[in-house]
Amino acid sequence: MGSDGKCHSEGIEHYLRLTHAEGVGPVLFGRLIKQFGSVENALQTSVSEMTRVEGIGHATAEKIARSRLSYDASKEIEIADKHGVILIHWDDVRYPAALKSVYDPPPVLYVRGTIERSDALSVAIVGSRRCSAYGSEQASRFSHLLASSGFTIVSGLARGIDTAAHRGALSAKGRTIAVQGCGLASVFPPENVKLAQMIAESGAVVSELPMGYEPLSENFPARNRIIAALSLGTLVVEAPHNSGSLLTAKAALEYDRDVMAIPGKIDSALAGGCHKLIKEGAKLVDSINDILDTLGCVGQGLKEHVADAAEQAEQKAQATLFDTAKLNLSAVEKGILAGFDGEPLHTEQMIVKSGFAAGQVHASIISLQLKGLIKQLPGGLYIRR
Repeated sequence: MGSDGKCHSEGIEHYLRLTHAEGVGPVLFGRLIKQFGSVENALQTSVSEMTRVEGIGHATAEKIARSRLSYDASKEIEIADKHGVILIHWDDVRYPAALKSVYDPPPVLYVRGTIERSDALSVAIVGSRRCSAYGSEQASRFSHLLASSGFTIVSGLARGIDTAAHRGALSAKGRTIAVQGCGLASVFPPENVKLAQMIAESGAVVSELPMGYEPLSENFPARNRIIAALSLGTLVVEAPHNSGSLLTAKAALEYDRDVMAIPGKIDSALAGGCHKLIKEGAKLVDSINDILDTLGCVGQGLKEHVADAAEQAEQKAQATLFDTAKLNLSAVEKGILAGFDGEPLHTEQMIVKSGFAAGQVHASIISLQLKGLIKQLPGGLYIRR
């Protein structure tokens, strides 16, 4: 049982033991269950019987038989309890139906937070870790509008676009799911510890990896497939040609999910991956309606509701942008804003013009960005919206 009182799936120990048997991955796990009817049966079957399963030769069957009962499932459950994580196997009604429908679903899903039925209406938003201000802004904007309209936003908790997507959903008081490429005993990147906590409070942080697994590079392609599988479609906001988010798009196509991309400047390396996806048939997105059109019947059924919600969200955002009287600005923030005369300002100029200490100005710049009053430009410049 997790520390919040939620229970692990019944029989989770059996799932953990078979999952961690040597040579057993998600696909082979599924074949074993199909052949023998249950996890318990698969754990007890003979080597010769196992060789009847596609992909299992005599050597693999011996490795499975030798290792299938050696994993310390109780210790893993104890660690999960300590971190407030529940373990859900794919026969549990709480397991996401969209994820279970693919050919290689994780047999066990680690969850901090809650997965709701409403999360079936979800869109993945992914992109580069080293994103531009434009990319971050678009990820946050589309995430905010979709979350305001009832969509759950799925992403990978990485730096850059992923972080902006999660924050956009949270700013709309919507649901968001973060899929980690490491065990839930830690958060990667470490600067997103607070963000992960906020996500768990209004959504879920999930992983298929054991609690103590580190964020190794080989973990992320498999993590990306879960992001794609959980979602009706994947929106790539900004991605160079070698971006891992293209693997998410590839997985989405393999799972018969929709793939969308936001275009960027033609001479921007950060937009190369998105332009490649668009050339190959991904939907070019520059509005919420483009996403709804791509999602077919589901999107059309929601179009009127989403249009109303999106319009309200935009109006609220505009009110926030320009009605500073409602924002309870500090003296430092007011001083910084007063220094703008229509042209971009560097941080040093804001310090001089406002007359406040550098530390105060730096902290207030972050606050003003979050309130939507100033926007960062390349080169350490800012402009008032």
